[in-house]
This record gives sequence, C-alpha cells and structure tokens, in this order.
Amino acid sequence: MPDFIERPSRRALLTGLAVSPIAVAGIGSFSGTARAQAQSAGLITPNVCMVMPEVTEGPYYLDEDLVRADITEDREGVPMRLRLQVVTADCTPVEGARVDVWHCDALGNYSGYATQGSDGTNDTSDLTFLRGTQATGTDGVAEFRTIYPGWYRGRTTHVHYKVFLDERTVLTSQIFFPDALSQYLFQSVSPYNERSGAERDTMNTNDGIAKQAGEGAYASIREQYEYYDAALVVGIDPEATSSEGMGAGGPAGGPPPSGERPDGPPPDGMGGAQEGEAAEVFIPGRTATD
Repeated sequence: MPDFIERPSRRALLTGLAVSPIAVAGIGSFSGTARAQAQSAGLITPNVCMVMPEVTEGPYYLDEDLVRADITEDREGVPMRLRLQVVTADCTPVEGARVDVWHCDALGNYSGYATQGSDGTNDTSDLTFLRGTQATGTDGVAEFRTIYPGWYRGRTTHVHYKVFLDERTVLTSQIFFPDALSQYLFQSVSPYNERSGAERDTMNTNDGIAKQAGEGAYASIREQYEYYDAALVVGIDPEATSSEGMGAGGPAGGPPPSGERPDGPPPDGMGGAQEGEAAEVFIPGRTATD
C-alpha cells in the first residue's frame, strides 16, 4: 500500500495514544487496547510522543564509557529490565543513539563516590555498579539489566539517563516509578528493608524534580516471572543541546532537593505492607525462601 495511504491512519493512531491518560498510579494501568495500539505502531509502551523536559543531572554522573547491558555487578535487589525507546516527536525511532543510565542501589548508594550512605562515610569511589551505556537499535530501544532502585533522603525513587547524538547530549532526564510498588518493596523485601532506623521522606508527590519531569517520565511497569519490566518511550528533539544542571534540583553537583514527609495517610494504593503479607505477594526473581 502506498505511503500516502498509510500515513493518515498512522498519524491518527499515534495522536490517539499521545492524548490518552498516562499511568502514574500503579502497575498495569494501561488497557490492553492501548498496549496493542502502541505495539502496532512499533512502540514499547503507550506513553508516547512526549518530547521529554530536561531535569537536573544531579551530583552523581560519571562518563565511564561502560558499554554493557548488565549493569548490576554485585548489587542485590529485585531484578529489573529497563528499556528506553528513543523517538522523535512524530514517534520515529532513533537508531544509534547513545543512552547512559545510572542509579542508586537498594540501600541508596551510588557507585564512584567517597561520601555515600546515611552517614556519608561509605566509599564507593573505586566501584562502577549500576552504571552503563548502550546504543539504541533499529527500533530505537536501549536495554539494561539492573535492579529496582532504592531511595535516599530528599529524593523519590528514580533512575537518571542521558541521550547523546553525534557526541552531543540532547537530553538529560530521570525516570520515576509507582509509589505503591516502591513502598511495598522498601518495607517488605530484602535488602531494601534492611536500613535500620531509616524512614523514606520523599514520594513522587513531593519530589520537585518528579513534578518538573511530568507524567510522561513515569515508567510503565509489568511484572514478569524473573524480573520487573520497566519501559519508557523517550521523546527527543534531535536538534537540541542538553542544558546540564537545570531544574528543581539546582546545579549539577549540588545537594539533592529537600522534601518534607507527607502528612496523613498515604495516597490510595500506596499503603504499607501488613505483617505476613510478604509471603502472599509474588516478587519477580525471588522464591518463597528468599
């Protein structure tokens, strides 16, 4: 069929996906129809065609040129497959883009720095865990094998990423996760729940960077037998140049934004796990004896 006949229907499909509600409250919020439509358009998740706003790089980026798909190293945690699909504003996949990702471990520590941990004395300066680089394929997808990220004071759960084209950074941003899932893992699953005396102080709702990034920055999470599958379609402007350090978090290298713990009960669907509940909930990659 000629292109001039195919294009109108494709545009209509992508327009419909672009204006559909974005799932930010939990897992599996996209309808089967929306997922089927996204798949038919060659997209890995229905939250599509949103040219992502930039947010702060944060203080923990290192350009280590670690070209690898598995960035876990020795870090323990719930396995996660992270897929980022780089597209232009018309949803055309971008092949050959460099994608860098980095995030903290289950206990809130980044690799490559000497002042980690709640007391600032954990030295990870010689380590490279949870950092990596991949190039996008013909479908615009870069894929990483990692663990579900933990948290540290002043920030909600997130993964940092950069997208490069022709040695030029075109986007610096962050990926966010459903608070209901994060809260359950942090309270009920090892090693996330081994932080004695530590209490999470920042959720998606009171994280300034998450608010700046917007609803299109939340990963679509699907539970698989061996891992959580986290996917995000990342819209870029190929002519843009990243402005590193902009955003609510202040200049790159500065402290994380502060956040007050929300008052009152948690939002719907974000309640804490009750005693004995962990045995009733399936965790990817874990057996009942883990």
